[in-house]
Amino acid sequence: MSGRPARPLTVMLVAAEASGDDRGAGLARALKRRLGDGVRFVGVGGERMAAEGVQSPFDIAEISILGLLEGLMAYPRIVRRVNDTAALAAREKPDVAVLIDSWGFTLRVAQRLRRLDPTLPLIKYVGPQVWATRPGRAKTLARTVDHMLSIHAFDAPYFEAEGLPVTFVGNAALSVDFSKARPERLRQAIGASVDDQILVVLPGSRPGEIERVLPAFEDAVNRLKADRPELYVVVPAAPTVAELVKAKVAGWPHRAHVVEGEPAKLDAMKAATVALACSGTVTTEIALAGVAMVIGYRLGPVTHAILKRLIRTPYVTLFNIAAQAFVAPELIQDDCTGPRLAYEVGLRLDDAELRSRQVLAQYAALDKMGRGGPDPSEAAADAVLKIVEAKRAA
Repeated sequence: MSGRPARPLTVMLVAAEASGDDRGAGLARALKRRLGDGVRFVGVGGERMAAEGVQSPFDIAEISILGLLEGLMAYPRIVRRVNDTAALAAREKPDVAVLIDSWGFTLRVAQRLRRLDPTLPLIKYVGPQVWATRPGRAKTLARTVDHMLSIHAFDAPYFEAEGLPVTFVGNAALSVDFSKARPERLRQAIGASVDDQILVVLPGSRPGEIERVLPAFEDAVNRLKADRPELYVVVPAAPTVAELVKAKVAGWPHRAHVVEGEPAKLDAMKAATVALACSGTVTTEIALAGVAMVIGYRLGPVTHAILKRLIRTPYVTLFNIAAQAFVAPELIQDDCTGPRLAYEVGLRLDDAELRSRQVLAQYAALDKMGRGGPDPSEAAADAVLKIVEAKRAA
């Protein structure tokens, strides 16, 4: 017996955008609860993963890309960062790699890791939405990774048909804890009374989203403020784009309060009368907070022209997909304009009954998505450890 301590389990976590950073941080916390000092983390992520011990070799904002044309333009930078990630794996020799969301970047990382070490277990956390578009990605993923952790109960058949094992863990956005949110704290911070209306504006977490979506949101806010000068506007800024959002909002003609950090975001959501949101994970969080919302989104024109021919569902928001109805209005591309957004938000600001009906419909859709189920981070941690144990047993 040498008496040397056992080597900690080394887990590589790779995320390239804000929602993946949040999932990675939750998974890291859950693994630490099980293993304590018996686990260490390496990989790529943002502020939340860094707080859990994942020291990223670069800022993920530079690889948070959305859109085909934008992806082509950023390709050399993406390749460099894939190389950096592979070099990190070669140096740290992880026991398992978990690749979170961000299809283009994490697929390339997985392919490099497979060539680097064919025995390394590769786990994809959040699969591509093949039920909506590009079904061939299921076969591509099955050839590249060993296991998939799914956030949608309806994912499994598409990937299992290609031979890829799937574990349903649930959507972390459905487990956001609002119990410590204090809407009164937000109201006090911005000088609003309990009866004042608050519009919460969430413009996205990628630089490209801020550039494309925020101008229309600004126009809508200006129109709403012209008719409702007493309306308070709060803009929670995602960590990946906080400086960009603050710089943009500072130039608005009407006062908007930019808030940062998870507690402030949750306070704002619970304080909101209505939300104006960029399509994405945040829409599920707003629905959980019990707030009626209007959803807007813009892609680059080339990307939109291509995707319009590929997408097989009329909905882009997950709870609308679950409900198979426009529970919350979606104003996409050419419909995402200041006048249209202001009209839909104004309807909800002026009609409490409409807000209540929408909130109840959103709750019903969340129930279909699995609201109230087990904590996804805990389920994901269990799945990762089972996969590691199976590898060791083999």
